[in-house]
Amino acid sequence: MPDPYPDSPGRSAWILRHRPDLSELRKGLSVDRPGGWMEELEPDEDGKLQRFLTVFLTNRECPWRCLMCDLWRQTTLESVPPGAIPRQIEFALNRVSDAPGLKLYNAGSFFDPGAIPEEDLPRIAELMCARNRLIVECHPKLVGDRVTRFAGALGSVRLEVALGLETAHPVVLDRLNKGMTLHDFSKAAAFLREAGVDVRAFVLVKPPFLGEMDAAHWAVESARFAFDAGATVVSLIPTRLGNGALEALAAEGRFAEPGLGLLEEAMDRVLGLERGRVFFDLWDLERFGRSAPRFTERRERLEAMNRTQRILPRISG
Repeated sequence: MPDPYPDSPGRSAWILRHRPDLSELRKGLSVDRPGGWMEELEPDEDGKLQRFLTVFLTNRECPWRCLMCDLWRQTTLESVPPGAIPRQIEFALNRVSDAPGLKLYNAGSFFDPGAIPEEDLPRIAELMCARNRLIVECHPKLVGDRVTRFAGALGSVRLEVALGLETAHPVVLDRLNKGMTLHDFSKAAAFLREAGVDVRAFVLVKPPFLGEMDAAHWAVESARFAFDAGATVVSLIPTRLGNGALEALAAEGRFAEPGLGLLEEAMDRVLGLERGRVFFDLWDLERFGRSAPRFTERRERLEAMNRTQRILPRISG
C-alpha cells in the first residue's frame, strides 16, 4: 500500500516508520567513548587557517524528528549518565594533537539537558582551558540562559553555536518537520549575538520538495537569511539519501540527491555574497559525483575554496 508523506500531523510517526533497523549497530556503542573524531583546517575571520578537532559524541537522539536527518544512526536509546560526556571528550583529547579549536557535535543539541547533563557543563568548560574556540550545535528552540551560563564558564574561550536553518523556504522548512519557523531561527541568532556568542548556520543544498531548477536559488536565499540574522559562517550541506525517509520520498518523486554541478553552483553563488565565511561539507562527496568528469580536480577546487574563501575558476567537465 502507498504510504505518502503526510501534509499535516503524523509526520514524525511516518519518519520513524521508514527508518531501517539499527539495533545491531547500536549494540557496539559505548557511553564512555566518542563515536569518532577528526582534525580539519578552517580559516578564521582574518583568513588565517586554524586547526580544529571535531569530536562526534555518543549520545541520545535529538527529540525532534527531522525529515532529512540521519544523525540518529549511531545514538543511544537513552540519555547518557552524568560524567560520560566529559570522559568522551577526554578520550579524544588524549589521542590527538593539541588543536586550538574544538567542535563538539552530538547528533542533537548541546544545550538539551537530556543530552548533555547540566552538571557536566563545568567539567566540559574546564577541558576547554587550552583551546581558543569551541563550536557546538543546538536546535534554535533550545537556545536560552543555559548558553549564556556556559559561555561565562568558558572564560576567554570563544563560543560559537551552530544552528540548523536548513532552508529559508518557509513551506519546505515546515515540511522538514524541524519544529521551528524562520522567526525561531532569527530569535535564537539574535539571543546568541546579544550574549557575545558567534553563530554558524547549516544550510541544506537541495532539500526534499525542491527541484533542480530552484535548489541553487534557495541555497543562496537561505544563506542570505542566515547572514541577515547575524550568522558569520554558513556551512552548506548536500542532502543525502540513507535514512529511509528520503528513500521513500525519492520513490514518490519528491526528492533526488543533488549532482556535483549543482553543488558547485551553490558554493560559488553563496560565497559570492561576500557576507561571511562559507564552508562546503566535503564528507562523502564521491556519492554526488564519483563518475563526473575530472571529479578529483573539482573536489580539490571546493576544498581550496573552503581554505581560501575565494571563488576559483570552474573546472569544465
